[in-house]
Amino acid sequence: MIGLFLGDTDFSEIVLKKIKQLKKKYFIIDFSKNNKFKKNVYSHRISIGKFGNIINLIKEKRSNKVLFAGKIAKPKFSSLRLDLKGIYYMPSIIKASKLGDAAIIKSIIKILDNESIKVISSIYFNKELALKAGNYSKLKPNVNELNSIKKGVVYFNKLKSLDHVQAIIVKDRNIIAKEGKQGTKKMLSKLNKNSKGILIKLPKPKQDLRMDLPTIGINTLKDCKKFGLKGIVLKSKQNIFLDKDKCINFANKNKIFIKII
Repeated sequence: MIGLFLGDTDFSEIVLKKIKQLKKKYFIIDFSKNNKFKKNVYSHRISIGKFGNIINLIKEKRSNKVLFAGKIAKPKFSSLRLDLKGIYYMPSIIKASKLGDAAIIKSIIKILDNESIKVISSIYFNKELALKAGNYSKLKPNVNELNSIKKGVVYFNKLKSLDHVQAIIVKDRNIIAKEGKQGTKKMLSKLNKNSKGILIKLPKPKQDLRMDLPTIGINTLKDCKKFGLKGIVLKSKQNIFLDKDKCINFANKNKIFIKII
């Protein structure tokens, strides 16, 4: 029995679809903003403040694994009703929320670890979503672009685990934009229309790879075209690549390279 903590974004639905295809027994703890899994008979809507109920459900189902998929947005803490476990753990969740949505999930994972509940990678059943090293587009980066990519990798290697940066834009060996709390899309929106930069999305050193892996999909490619980016770079086996065929076709049509390092 696998426990699924599912939030918003298409990724949560992709994970659920694969679980069904594999005919795995599962249950859902629906953390989406608008209860999007409410029609699923195996779905449970439990407030993040009811941690005792969450843990009891996992143990009642005799679940030996749980995973997180999709965006879990910060709740309105002032309106949460807490049980005893919630009262005990909520200060750490509130503290983590100040660092961003991903930090909330990391805090929940730490709590589950403390309760001896095993949290597995979000792509445990969807390994096909994590691409290995290679060039996935007809266009390849030139020498100058490869040197810019190296500069970006050096920058990522110096980051601390609590830094918000999971994406940067490099151009001519300079970093011209860095991702903040508001995510990659917001960073891209601040670029000039013909920026000619390269989007690099890599995990940080010591990042918990069970969740919050750098993710791209067709909307990322469309944003790259909109702001005149030359290419996208991800880390081998440490990424989530959605809409693979659509992305590659779009990249080839619009002369954008996709490189996994």
